[in-house]
Amino acid sequence: MTVHGVNADLHSHSTVSDGTLDPAALVNLAAQKGVELFALTDHDELGGLRAAAAAAAAAGLRFVPGVEVSVTFAGQTVHVVGLGIDYEHAELIEGLASVRAGRMRRAEEMAKQLQTVGIEGALEGALAYAGNLELVSRTHFARWMVAAGYCDSVREVFTKYLVSGKPGYVPHRWANLGQAVQWICNAGGVAVIAHPGRYKFDDTAFAALFAEFKEAGGTAIEVATSNHGPDQVRRFAELARQFDFEASRGSDFHDPGEAHTELGRVARLPESLVPVWHRFL
Repeated sequence: MTVHGVNADLHSHSTVSDGTLDPAALVNLAAQKGVELFALTDHDELGGLRAAAAAAAAAGLRFVPGVEVSVTFAGQTVHVVGLGIDYEHAELIEGLASVRAGRMRRAEEMAKQLQTVGIEGALEGALAYAGNLELVSRTHFARWMVAAGYCDSVREVFTKYLVSGKPGYVPHRWANLGQAVQWICNAGGVAVIAHPGRYKFDDTAFAALFAEFKEAGGTAIEVATSNHGPDQVRRFAELARQFDFEASRGSDFHDPGEAHTELGRVARLPESLVPVWHRFL
């Protein structure tokens, strides 16, 4: 089988951040879905990697330890995936702890804003959905709001609330881009810009992002992900070629009921790109 033919899914989340399956259950589901190379990339957290690695070994699934680091760039939150990291590396552990530190303060402010529009008990509700209290997130608020009857789906929550200009949105200063890439690279990993199609950047801002990322030591961008339709796959494939990036592929899987794309079912990469997973085979 060629490198392109490997069914790689290098972006997913467990209960250690904002997924709904524990690390072992997530790995087992990936194996059942035919994934051949799998990465767990919880938000700003490494706590699920040991269990995921053990489950992958038991299932005969090639495993890549990963993380997704929250970064502030040009006033927006950008995510940088680290693949092939040493999850016992002190600098990475300390850096991620600093990123997590502000999440509870942010969650408290989000709940206060929601209270002003008649949504009571949001913080307690969100915390009930958070497997890791250090990582309470907008997704946990959204799941509680659906369960409480404020919206019919998580997608509807993110249309009416919790996003810029809507009740419950609170910006947060994360790591800067250079810091995140340094933590990943110093831990032996490969840095990847996650789901670039989600960011509200024009061509000039993307050029600045990719240039700074590459200068800091970044290696790849996600070309194929659940957030990208065919036009975006083509667009970011071209940008990967333009900036001489390798390309990654991942479902950004969180929950079987919420999944836009199942594990291992993301579009294949164009043959003209170099898959980042050649490093892990």
